This record gives sequence, C-alpha cells and structure tokens, in this order.
Amino acid sequence: MTLDELTAKCASLQQRLDQLQRFLDIAEKQRQQREVEARMAAADFWDNKEKAQETVEKLSALKSLLEPFRQVAAEVDDFMVLGELAAEDESMLAEADNLWPRLSQHLAKYELLSFLSGKFDKNNAFFSIHAGAGGTESCDWAMMLMRMYRRWFERRGYGEEIIDFQPGEEAGIKSVTLRVKGDFAYGYLKAEIGVHRLVRISPFDSNARRHTSFAAVDVFPEIDDEVEVEIDEKDLRIDTYRSSGAGGQHVNTTDSAIRITHIPSGIIVACQNERSQHKNRATAMKILRARLFEREEERRRQEADGIRGEKADAGWGNQIRSYVLQPYQMVKDLRTGVETGNTAAVLDGDLDAFVEAWLRGERRKDNSGNN
Repeated sequence: MTLDELTAKCASLQQRLDQLQRFLDIAEKQRQQREVEARMAAADFWDNKEKAQETVEKLSALKSLLEPFRQVAAEVDDFMVLGELAAEDESMLAEADNLWPRLSQHLAKYELLSFLSGKFDKNNAFFSIHAGAGGTESCDWAMMLMRMYRRWFERRGYGEEIIDFQPGEEAGIKSVTLRVKGDFAYGYLKAEIGVHRLVRISPFDSNARRHTSFAAVDVFPEIDDEVEVEIDEKDLRIDTYRSSGAGGQHVNTTDSAIRITHIPSGIIVACQNERSQHKNRATAMKILRARLFEREEERRRQEADGIRGEKADAGWGNQIRSYVLQPYQMVKDLRTGVETGNTAAVLDGDLDAFVEAWLRGERRKDNSGNN
C-alpha cells in the first residue's frame, strides 16, 4: 500500500462511517441507552416485572447495535492515526497493510445494516414455523428449527415471546408463532422466508432409514396503528379454545386462546400466550393486520416483477436451504450458494453467513433493477 492509497482509504473510511452513523441515528440510540440505564438504576425498577423485562430487552437490543458500532469506529480511528503517522514515517505502511483486511471486513459486515432500508425493516417481526408433510418427522424438524432460531435471536440480543404454539401429536410442533423484538428484526428475518429441508437418519425409524423432512418459515413485520389496513368485522370468524401450549406457563385452564379466520383471504391467525381473552384477541388482530398488509405488498411486488419480466417466487414451494446430516454433513443455501460442513454450529444458531449473503444478493438485484 502506498501513502497515496492509504490517504484515499482513510478518506473513504471516514465517509462510510459518517453515513452509517446518520443512517442508524447513533446519537439518538446513545441517548436512549443512557435513559434506559438510568431507569434501571432506580430502586423500584423491579416492582413491575413485566415492564422491567421489556426495559432489559430494549437495553440488550440497543447494545447489540451500539457495541459493534463503537468497535468499528475505534478501529477506524486507529487506522486514521496510522495514516497520520505514515505521512511522517513510511515504515508504518506495512502495519496499515496488515490492519486493512480485518478493518475492511468488520466495516463491510456492519454496513449490511444500511441495506435494511425498507419501510418496515427496522420493525419487530412475527415469526412463524410450520411443519410440512411427513407427520412426526416434520414436527420434530420444526422444533429443531425453533431452537436454532431462538439461539440466533439470543446471539443478536433480540427478545422473543411465544404467541401461538401447536404441539405435534407424538413429538415436536405442528406450528409456532413468535413475536421477535429488536432493531431490524424484520429486515434480517425476511431472509429466512421459505421452505427448509432436512435429510437425516430418523430417530423415529426403528430401521434407521434416511428421511427427508420439510418445514416452512414465514415472517411479517409488526406494524403500528398508523398504517391503514381495512378489516371488516363481518369478514371475521372468531373462535375461542383452551391453550395447548408447550407446558407450564403456556397452558391456560380457561378458553382464553383466540383463533381468527379472515374469510375473504382464508388467512387464519391465533394467539394463546396471554391469560386474558381480550389481550389474545388484540394480539391476533395485530398479526392479521400484518399478514394482510404483507399480502397486499407482495401483490404489488409481483406486479412490479411482471413489468420487469421476472418470475415471482412461489412461496411455500420455494425451497431455500437444505440441511443434510446423512450420508454427509452439509448446510447449503440454494439461493446464494453459501454452504458449510459445520452443521452443528448452524443448528446452534450460527446463521449470519446465510443471512448476510442473501441481503447482499437482494441489494445487487435492486441495483440491477434500478439501472
């Protein structure tokens, strides 16, 4: 690296960092962190445990955004100082050469956030997993996926709560819906929409044969009341039932769970995490509004794709990733080509490589579509 190249890199780094700081509104996030930490220091903070837990989750989400930014900003500052020193002592250029690849990688990883500029990318998300055909095998696979994603939520500092839980008849789950809380939850999670395929030796097969199982992931942004979604009460069928959750606190002894069917679209939503029927209905309506809104957005996207001559994805029929545990070990994303032989790490929530590759691919498609 020459001195002129180092000077150009320093100028580019500062510009990129400033753009990120504005896009993420770092100053406001820092103010919010100070405010939350002051609230947590109050003597009566834990008097209301539910509100306290929400505050703790908010602080965790803020830190998950701010800490990486501080680290990248510190690395950029160090590199800028190195640039100043190299202007007087060119022997420092060798150190700049050594530091640049790591700094460039860290900044590029963090700049992914700037790709999440969609209208609702910053929002919380409703995240659903549905077992496919295959009975117990697919129900068990859906449960494995839920554990994988909950581990990924934990890594990112996201809060989550179970909204609806339908257990399998013998093992696993038929379906589950979670509310995922944290900055850019929807922006990241929409990378996971589609069918996930598992190949393994079945633990439920006494002959130890290899089985293929499917489960589908769906994601909708949590939208606020200011977004207009027309829902006619006459179009709704509302049923109440007894919660059939995962056990313990998820099981209610009254018919407080709510299932709402939107008759014109056939969309069915359910909520059973609250003991209050009124609260479950409010949450179910929130999910319905999100799904109807996303349905309309998808219709518009398909119309736009038709104008550009592109074929829209088929949704449930769109297999996005294969997880092969037998006869070899491999997880491969069929959209981006990203693959790894470390299946244990992926199933323990190490999903960043897959999510980031998809986001970069979508950005390239957007750029080519705009040209």
